[in-house]
Amino acid sequence: MSYDILSILQEKESGFSKGQKRIASYIMDSYDKAAFMTANRLGKTVGVSESTVVRFAVDLGFDGYPSMQKAMQEMVLNRLTSVQRLEVANDRIGDQDVVSMVLHSDMEKLRQTEEVVDRGEFREAVAAILKAKRLYILGVRSVAPLANFLGYYLNYMFNNVHVISGFSAGEMFEKIVSVNSEDVIIAFSFPRYSAPTAKGARYCRSAGATVIGITDSKLSPLGQCSDHVLVAKSDMVSLVDSLVAPLSLVNALIVAVAAKREKELSQTFANLERIWDEYDVYEKQAER
Repeated sequence: MSYDILSILQEKESGFSKGQKRIASYIMDSYDKAAFMTANRLGKTVGVSESTVVRFAVDLGFDGYPSMQKAMQEMVLNRLTSVQRLEVANDRIGDQDVVSMVLHSDMEKLRQTEEVVDRGEFREAVAAILKAKRLYILGVRSVAPLANFLGYYLNYMFNNVHVISGFSAGEMFEKIVSVNSEDVIIAFSFPRYSAPTAKGARYCRSAGATVIGITDSKLSPLGQCSDHVLVAKSDMVSLVDSLVAPLSLVNALIVAVAAKREKELSQTFANLERIWDEYDVYEKQAER
């Protein structure tokens, strides 16, 4: 479906049965909670059968309830306030074991990410990084750790890496004002999408730089202004944005780039090992 599910409900409301009207009314009033309910739970909440909910999804034009649920989740992810996130998370968790729920959710996002990552886009992103004159890594707020992690390792491989993660919008533009066609920008953005990140990426692309967007969809604000989009699935767990899958994709990016610079890295780390040992950077393992 290419348009908001709330628009679909309003358009078809006059033709709904009594039970369908109860489902539609609940979704329109509490879409933040409905989006994360199973068909069975939604049915019990509004007083209809699970099969009625499934038929309702089909009548709306979806191929089943999972498709309708996905449409609802995509709609709400960027609308939820922090308070709503907390309410939805508590409702989803209920009496479940929190550790199992979170770990299984992360594993599912890893599985989904493996399926959706475009290998061609990935190879092109690696090639762009390898030939860049300067690398800018842009990630603010909750995705700042991803930007810093990637920057930490790329600094071993390249001499001109700039991580922009803890700056205001004004300071960010001061850092990227000189970007040009020889530069590459790697930007991160997941719901709730940071407006300055998309604006910064858009500016860099207009200046001729190559933008690699790591985000949850090609249709996200960052995805729409990137030359190469690497899709990683994230999830909302209470106030926490689950970034396990995006971090795994970052790991893959680092490994791929390092493999192409094996000779240079071997020399760099040979020198670093000597320096680390001389200045006691790491604790030495005691002999048994």
